[in-house]
Amino acid sequence: MAEPLHLLIVEDEMLIAADLSLTLEELGYVVDAILPRGEAALKHVKAMSPDLLLLDIRLKGQLDGIETATALRAAGYNGPLIYLTANDDKATFQRAKATQPDAFLSKPYDRDQLDRAIALALAKRPTTVQPRTSQEETATNTAPQGMKDRIFVRHNNRMVKLALGAIRYVEAERAYCRIATDDTTYLLSMPLSNLSKQLPPERFVRIHRSYLVNLNRVD
Repeated sequence: MAEPLHLLIVEDEMLIAADLSLTLEELGYVVDAILPRGEAALKHVKAMSPDLLLLDIRLKGQLDGIETATALRAAGYNGPLIYLTANDDKATFQRAKATQPDAFLSKPYDRDQLDRAIALALAKRPTTVQPRTSQEETATNTAPQGMKDRIFVRHNNRMVKLALGAIRYVEAERAYCRIATDDTTYLLSMPLSNLSKQLPPERFVRIHRSYLVNLNRVD
């Protein structure tokens, strides 16, 4: 079954952060936390593995947003990252580009622009999210950092995450994929050839030009 996406907001202007959080919840996302400092964001991402990070470039504390993103990438976080910024100068952009962000949103942001930016960011990284764990589970979890266990799909006009184990098969439909589970069919804006390269080959096998099956779901 598909689950709502969990997002982390790193923003030190609380009025902006609160408005952003409300907008995201109206769009169907779950906001795990609002943090004003990069140092706190590093700890939160390591413990909770949010599905997407919204990061202001100017932050209070020792680390600004770009330095925070640099530290996260160095620590192995490869999830979707969107910068929020009032700075559009070339020097800031060049610094930020090195962290491989998925989008830049200028303040004040637009609701539709925000929704599209999140959808595009998730589409770029369809299977990069690690399993979510609590702080207690993190200490004992031995899963590899690169483990991929879910994909992002649009359903009922919002982005959700779908566990790979729930997928029965995938059918190609031109430039899209139709993903079948036990109770729902999801449409993914990606060719089957591209999706097959993202999924673990030991679990998913392409048996036909138009079909990909989950071996764990074969009787």
